[in-house]
Amino acid sequence: MDQHRKRTLTFVTIGLIFVLSGIEYAVILPTIWRYLQILEAPPYFLGLGLSAFSLSGLLTGPLFGFWSDRSGRTKTIVLFSNLFEIGGNFMYFVGYSKWLLLGSRLVAGVGAGAGSSIFGFLTRSTRPEERAGIFAAVMACRQAGLVVGPAFNLFLRLCDFKLGPFVVNKYTSPGIFMCLLWLLLQFIVLVMYWDVPPIGSEGGGVLLEMKREEPREEEVPLMGSDEENAPSYRAVSSSGPADTSAAPGEGCVHGGSAASSPFRNFSASREFLREEVVVLLTAQFITLFNQTALETMVTPMTQRFFGFGELANSLMYSLCGVEVILGFFFVRWLSGRVADRVVLAAGLFICCTACIWCLVFLCNPRGGYGWELAAFVIGVFLQLLGLPFVAVSQVSLFSKVTSEKTQGFSQGVRRSVGGLATILGPLWAGGLTNNLYIMLGMMLALLLMITVLTALSYRRLVEPRAVQRAQSSDSGG
Repeated sequence: MDQHRKRTLTFVTIGLIFVLSGIEYAVILPTIWRYLQILEAPPYFLGLGLSAFSLSGLLTGPLFGFWSDRSGRTKTIVLFSNLFEIGGNFMYFVGYSKWLLLGSRLVAGVGAGAGSSIFGFLTRSTRPEERAGIFAAVMACRQAGLVVGPAFNLFLRLCDFKLGPFVVNKYTSPGIFMCLLWLLLQFIVLVMYWDVPPIGSEGGGVLLEMKREEPREEEVPLMGSDEENAPSYRAVSSSGPADTSAAPGEGCVHGGSAASSPFRNFSASREFLREEVVVLLTAQFITLFNQTALETMVTPMTQRFFGFGELANSLMYSLCGVEVILGFFFVRWLSGRVADRVVLAAGLFICCTACIWCLVFLCNPRGGYGWELAAFVIGVFLQLLGLPFVAVSQVSLFSKVTSEKTQGFSQGVRRSVGGLATILGPLWAGGLTNNLYIMLGMMLALLLMITVLTALSYRRLVEPRAVQRAQSSDSGG
C-alpha cells in the first residue's frame, strides 16, 4: 500500500475517533442527571461527573503528547487510550453506585487525553498551508457526532432487559453502547491507522532542510560568533536516523532513541512564554470558557423565557450542531485563501458582536414572545458563527509557532488549557443564570481583552518561516 493511501485511511480513522467522542457526549449528557438521582447522588455530583472527564483529559494530555514526541508513533497511544474509553464506559454501564459512576467519567477522560498525540501527528503529517483545513475537518467530525448522537437516544431509551447480572435500561444503555463502539474502533485502528512518516520524508529519500534560527530580541547575546547566526541543516529520512551532521538538538523526526530525543535542549519557558504562544493559549481558554458557559446558560434560559421542553431543546441543539459543522467547512474553504490570523481576527469580531447583542437584547428581553425569540435565535446564531473561526485558526497558528519536534506535548498543554476552561465555564455560568448582565459582561470583557492582545501581537501571529521570508524581502528591497 502506498504512503498516500495509508495517509488517507489514517485521516479517516482520526475522523471516526472524533465522531465517537461527539456521540459519547451526546448520548450520555441527556441521561446522566437522572441516572445520578436514581443512585441517590446529591445535586453537586452532576458537576463533578461532567468535570471529571475534563480533569483527567487535562492531566493526561501532556503525558500522551510527551510519549508520542519521544516515540514518534501514535498508533500504540491511540490503542492504549481507547482501552480507558472502553473501561470507563463499561463502568458507566455497570453503575451500582454514584462513586462508580463518577469514576467511570474519570477513567473515560483519560482516553480523551490522546487527542494531543493526534493533533501532534496531524501537524507533522500536513503541510502548513493545508493544516487549517485538516483541523477544521477533524473538528467538524466531532460536531457531526454531536448531531448524530441524539438519534441513538431514540432507541437507547427503549432498552429494558437484562444482560446476565446487569440491567440494561435507558440510563445504563449509553454506557454499553459506547463501550461496544470504542471496542469496534480498536479493530478499525489496527487495520486502518498507520504511523506515516512526516510530510517532508514521504518520498523515502533524504531531504535537507535549511532552518535559519532567528534569535528573538530578548535572547540575542551581547557578543556572539558568526557560527551562531549561520543556517543549520538537518537530514530527514523515513528509512534511517538523522544525518550525523545535523545540528545539535535537531535529532530524527521519526525515531525514539535517547540520542535523538526531541526534548534535548527543550525549555518550557522559552517555548510557551513567548508573546504569540501566550496569546493563542489565552484565545483557547477564553473561547472554550465562553462556549461552555453559554451551553450551561441556554437550557435554563429557554425554559424560563420560552417554555422549551426536552424535544424543543433537542431540536435546537441539533440545528446548532448543523450550523457549527457548516461553519467549520466554510472556515476550511476560507483558510486556503486567507491567512490564519485574518480568520482569527474575523472570528473574534463576530464573537464580540454576538456578546454585545446578547447583553443588549437578552438580559432584559422586551417586545413580546416573537421578538424575544428572534433576538435569542440571532444571538445564538452569531455566537456559533464565530466559534469555528476562532477554534480552527488558533489551533492552526499554535501548531506553526511551536516546535514541530515537540508538537504532541505542546498540543497537550494547549488542550489542558482548554480542559481547564471547560471546567470553569459551567461553574461560572451555573451560579449566574439569573444574573445575565454579570455573566455576559465578564464574557464580553474576556473577548475584548483577547481581541486587544491579538491586535497588539498581530505581526507575530504567523509562521516563523513566513516572517523570515518577509524580513529577507525587506532587506533585499
